[in-house]
Amino acid sequence: MKEEKGTLVSIVMGSDSDLPIMKEAASILTEFQIPHELFLTSAHRSPERTSLFAGRAAGRGVKIIIVGAGMAAHLAGVIASQTPLPVIGVPLDSSASPLYGFDALLSTVQMPGGIPVAAMAIGKAGAKNAALMAIRILALEDENLRGKLDVYIREMADNVEKKQQEL
Repeated sequence: MKEEKGTLVSIVMGSDSDLPIMKEAASILTEFQIPHELFLTSAHRSPERTSLFAGRAAGRGVKIIIVGAGMAAHLAGVIASQTPLPVIGVPLDSSASPLYGFDALLSTVQMPGGIPVAAMAIGKAGAKNAALMAIRILALEDENLRGKLDVYIREMADNVEKKQQEL
């Protein structure tokens, strides 16, 4: 996993074991044709790598950073403290933790004033929603993307209607 030029959204993970969940975010970004990258770093095991990534992201053209991490889940906050970019945190349920992601949720959402991290739900739904939140932010300045988002939202509603009729 390496930094890519032309990337609008960077998906960062604290461990390679986070990839199956964070692929949910990548899948949504791919569906919307948003240039993105996957990047692996750890707030605790590779702090210098994390700082270099956070410090360079805006200069590379990245607009939003989605961060997935489990257990102590400090990665989103560490990155947010070192970049002016919006950071969206996805707490992950770690098999190593007996708290089923609650620890990661608290670590993601309980940021001190001045270091904002948008916190999503734990796991796959959170990863998917993180990508959709990034798209909503990007769509503020991109009418074409806004149109795609409107179609996506309409299709979700249409699917509910179809399922109702199948009952």
